[in-house]
Amino acid sequence: MITLQIPGRGKYLIKNVVIDFNGTLALDGILLDGIPERLHALAEILDVYVITSDTHGTVHDQLQGLPLSVTILTSDDHSGEKASFVHKLGAESVIAIGNGSNDAAMLSAAGIGLAVIQREGASIETLNQVDIIFTDIIHAFEAIHNPQRLIASLRK
Repeated sequence: MITLQIPGRGKYLIKNVVIDFNGTLALDGILLDGIPERLHALAEILDVYVITSDTHGTVHDQLQGLPLSVTILTSDDHSGEKASFVHKLGAESVIAIGNGSNDAAMLSAAGIGLAVIQREGASIETLNQVDIIFTDIIHAFEAIHNPQRLIASLRK
């Protein structure tokens, strides 16, 4: 768990991180370099959930053996399904990370929403819903491990 006391925003007890797969952890269905090690480290402090449309059908193979839970979206409303997932965990206890349009509602619902702009790019709709934007998923993970970075960016 991570405790964040953010001036002007209040106190957050973060227990969960919910992460999109393609465009966030992976490119074209293949995990980005360094991600497995980072996910192991993240799982030492938070419960890790990967939620995805699984566009390339590779999520289970790519994340096999990692300490996390995978949810593949099944409804006709992936955006709503992702937001509902965050609400079921207790939205204020969640840091969510994503990049695509179907991540916007999830990122808005989460206690803290982080976007990444990597090789796949990021949706303007998503960028308008987040608290912080990173240029690399590794930088987002580093900020979670160094909560003062999150506080510095989010204080009012």
